[in-house]
Amino acid sequence: MATAPWFVLSPNALLSTIGLLRGPDKTVPTPAEDWHDAVVDVVIPAFEEEDNIVHCLASIARQTLKPRHVILVEDGAKDQTVARACEYAQAAGIDLTVIERKSSIGKTPTIKRQSREFDSDVEFILDGDTFLESPNYIERCVQELYQGVGIASACGTILPMRPQDRHALAQSDEFRRWHGAPTYDDPHARRGVLHSFWWWITNTYRTCLYTFLQRFVYVGQMTFFGSITNPVGCAVAYRRKYIKDLFDRYEPIFGDDLTNSEDIFIGFALINEGYRNAQLQDVRARSEEPEVQRLPRQIYLWSSSFLQSCYYFDPLLRTPFKALKLWKKKRQEAASGEAQRVADLRKVKEQYRQPFGEKYTQTYGRPIGWTVFMSAIEKVGFPTALIVMTILGMWEPLAVTIVAEMIVSLAVLAAVSRGERVRGVLRGLLITPLRYALIFADFFTILRFAFDLWITGNRKWRK
Repeated sequence: MATAPWFVLSPNALLSTIGLLRGPDKTVPTPAEDWHDAVVDVVIPAFEEEDNIVHCLASIARQTLKPRHVILVEDGAKDQTVARACEYAQAAGIDLTVIERKSSIGKTPTIKRQSREFDSDVEFILDGDTFLESPNYIERCVQELYQGVGIASACGTILPMRPQDRHALAQSDEFRRWHGAPTYDDPHARRGVLHSFWWWITNTYRTCLYTFLQRFVYVGQMTFFGSITNPVGCAVAYRRKYIKDLFDRYEPIFGDDLTNSEDIFIGFALINEGYRNAQLQDVRARSEEPEVQRLPRQIYLWSSSFLQSCYYFDPLLRTPFKALKLWKKKRQEAASGEAQRVADLRKVKEQYRQPFGEKYTQTYGRPIGWTVFMSAIEKVGFPTALIVMTILGMWEPLAVTIVAEMIVSLAVLAAVSRGERVRGVLRGLLITPLRYALIFADFFTILRFAFDLWITGNRKWRK
């Protein structure tokens, strides 16, 4: 008899469902600091973004919370990115600092350097190929950061950048300060039919993926744990001091070779210390996605970085195996009344309050560690099961697995695609072959990680 494996509803999705049914922490926050007083600097890592940089800067000019400084870090490219940025900054009255590198060294040194050399309260990272669609994006992220000292990062919802989104921003008064014409001749529109088609495929796939993750999985994680595993790094606000402390600790060990995706490592490092990574559903940003032929490499970078971070932060991964020890600790505190006394003495209330420090993680794990563990099972288990069934010729179980998983995924996608449920399902059906091709490709990411771990001993993981 054909049977479907239990991860037809993925372990992470199941955990998010439980979180949504359970409901959020009922504590009403009483922040100790006023977010209105926060000093914000925006840092823009960029490499060959001459077609995107004005969109990026114009979206900053539209923000309800104005940053003190905007720092553009051009990572060694020789195009017109800096020239256009300076032109726009002068026209829009933006305080722009430009740092030009002679050669590319990556995004990690950018985040590290600005956390050390500037004295802002909030370091807002906005990639050069991303723009803030919501005028209150920065304001809401800063406001969320200051809901508690345990919140180290905050980001909004990230969606693919479409031609119509670029056009809408180009019609804004802020954008027109640069070109001054009734219409904007967008270079993206001149890329040709084939390039537009590849880009459309990627955007369709990413729209489904981001909708499923951010409107369902991440919402469940935020409800259950008050955190996601890592922020979406293209438009995120960090508490600068926490990032500086992070690099002061890990740079002597890793240098700039964190993992293949710096935001995943940073997210893991923050939750390992007991901090939280918050995601907001009421503000959005748009990011340019790679054309479809470049998708496998980007998926490899994300997947390998997740596996590498699991290796580095093994105590987080082992959280479920520490559950009994944590349960005994809480039971002893309850019996002695200690937990209630501590709660009553707190003048500052904070949701999802937990002790800070790596030592606590090593002993008891972290609640969000359950998500790390479930994600690892899903990341390794699902493609491995598909490959095994294919090799063994188990066609009936394979077909049942794929059909059942597809039905569940499309049902969730329809439920969370507010205002366009039919279109959401159609998009989901359309990209199913691509999605499964990338799932199979993920199996080779797992093999390469195992090869690095157990054969070559390679730990120089960096983009």
